[in-house]
Amino acid sequence: MALNLPVTNQRSPLHVSRSNPMRLSPRIATTALAVSLALLAAGCDKPGGDATADKDAKARPAAAADKDAVPGLPTERDRNSYMVGMALARQFEPMKDEIDIDVVVKALKTSLAGDKTLLTEEQAQKIGEGFQQKLQARQIEKMMSDARSNAEAGAKFLAENGKKPGIETTASGLQYQVLQAGTGAKPKASDTVSVNYKGALLDGTVFDDSSQHGGPAEIPLSQVVPGWQEGIALMPVGSKYRLWIPSQLGYGERGTPGGPIPPNATLVFEVELLGIVKKGS
Repeated sequence: MALNLPVTNQRSPLHVSRSNPMRLSPRIATTALAVSLALLAAGCDKPGGDATADKDAKARPAAAADKDAVPGLPTERDRNSYMVGMALARQFEPMKDEIDIDVVVKALKTSLAGDKTLLTEEQAQKIGEGFQQKLQARQIEKMMSDARSNAEAGAKFLAENGKKPGIETTASGLQYQVLQAGTGAKPKASDTVSVNYKGALLDGTVFDDSSQHGGPAEIPLSQVVPGWQEGIALMPVGSKYRLWIPSQLGYGERGTPGGPIPPNATLVFEVELLGIVKKGS
């Protein structure tokens, strides 16, 4: 029995890379929790194995420390175990107020030892379905609430920001400010460009920065959000702009689920256009 519990995917779906830091590629993430639960379920289905040796951890001889030892984790087994615990903790985060960790550990030990569990497979399946529905409803409610508040905050900010000297607003609602004028050619929406950039939320939280990925990025403009595509097309090579991208030109009402961009978030980018590296058709 594998429980498909809704969990937070900690990896950013922006798939930040030097080749295309702004591309949004939908994917189905296999989380550490889902894998662990599947393995746990497999253990429940197949009792046995060397259970006696694992029942009493104190009975096992201590492994010698190695060169990779860290304080409190002298062996590779210790470090692997701690890593798994950290990964599970991240996955448990959305449901931490709904579970008792001591009971979770009890179930893990019982199941992995091949002993009789307090729930049958059928009971666990039924409980899991109800738990999943409860968590999904709560996540949807929070997402809708965040979307409303972010939309209101973004609209208010852009209305005020557009009144400031030097801020231009396009017909689509994109706002930009010229920080450094350039004299080169302007790219088309089908071109690939070389840029330095930094992306942040309105509260200043930086969610992406090309300097953290090895320097300038080469980005096909056909594969980025509409606000980026429009904003970069306004820039002559050699210029540096600040862009304010409304949510409808960014990641919309979904944001990047489990990632750094909330629903209906207004985004702020500083972009330096270094060159056009490949002309589109």
